[in-house]
Amino acid sequence: MEMMIRGRRNRRTPAIRGLVRETRLHAEDLILPVFFHEDETDVEIASMPGCTRWSVKSLVAEVESAWAAGIRAVVLFPKIEESLKSQNAMECANPNGLVPNVIRAIKSACPGMCVITDVALDPYNSDGHDGIVVRDGDDLKILNDETVEVLCRQALCHAQAGADIVAPSDMMDGRIGAIRMALDEADFTETGIMAYTAKYASAFYGPFRGALDSAPKEGDKKTYQMDPGNVREAVRELLMDEEEGADVVMVKPAGPYLDVIARLRDETTLPIAAYQVSGEYLMIKSACAGGWLDEKAVVMESLLGIKRAGADMILTYFAKDVAGWLAEG
Repeated sequence: MEMMIRGRRNRRTPAIRGLVRETRLHAEDLILPVFFHEDETDVEIASMPGCTRWSVKSLVAEVESAWAAGIRAVVLFPKIEESLKSQNAMECANPNGLVPNVIRAIKSACPGMCVITDVALDPYNSDGHDGIVVRDGDDLKILNDETVEVLCRQALCHAQAGADIVAPSDMMDGRIGAIRMALDEADFTETGIMAYTAKYASAFYGPFRGALDSAPKEGDKKTYQMDPGNVREAVRELLMDEEEGADVVMVKPAGPYLDVIARLRDETTLPIAAYQVSGEYLMIKSACAGGWLDEKAVVMESLLGIKRAGADMILTYFAKDVAGWLAEG
């Protein structure tokens, strides 16, 4: 055949394929989510094989291990004792609570690690919702403005303990601007905000809620998390978060919403985070445990796809494994 152009020439050898590769994954792109509790024992999470809910001491060792593997950021998810939960979730702003103590412990042991904290009320709320709940007749109502006031206290508590970035995951209106103002007024102008900008009311969160026992006691989260059918709404949320002072924006979940990541990439110059959530993790783990998929190959391909869609950083439970695989070359 007489052909001037042959696409396969650029695929002929590993060296050539490396030269023309458009998207690359690095350990520095990854954020490791970590679970922990006050107990002195570590608990394997049944809903997320390979993941552990750590004691504080073990968590610090896990963070040091992640740093040695090349991971440079962790995001913290606490399991709060039932006795500390309340309808107003005020334990979330306790300066001597579990999260502030863990932040200080990590920063003491591993000062260079970027510590990101989840800002939302569901771990502390006796109702299991991300906001303060009242009953409106037969229905539940999540109070927006009252919730934002508590979120500001929570974010400030985390900043005072040494958090590098606070990550509001609640999806309340106006919380990014309010938190930014609260941090700035308290002279925490260098504390970053990673906004959960497009957090969908997804069916992929189930295993995570099992890990922290944080499922709503009644109702669902559809009045504040986004409808899975919408993408223009994500752009609207993006524009508001940008205007209110977000430093990083996020899409959650990642894999089923690659089109949303790509759309936001076209709309913003801000860094984009994407969260490969617990349901995505469990599907891969389950398929690989059954021998149907190769775990390393599938994980690497899934993360490369998320980055190719436009994500700058990825929250994934596979972060340590991937860092090790990347180091192997």
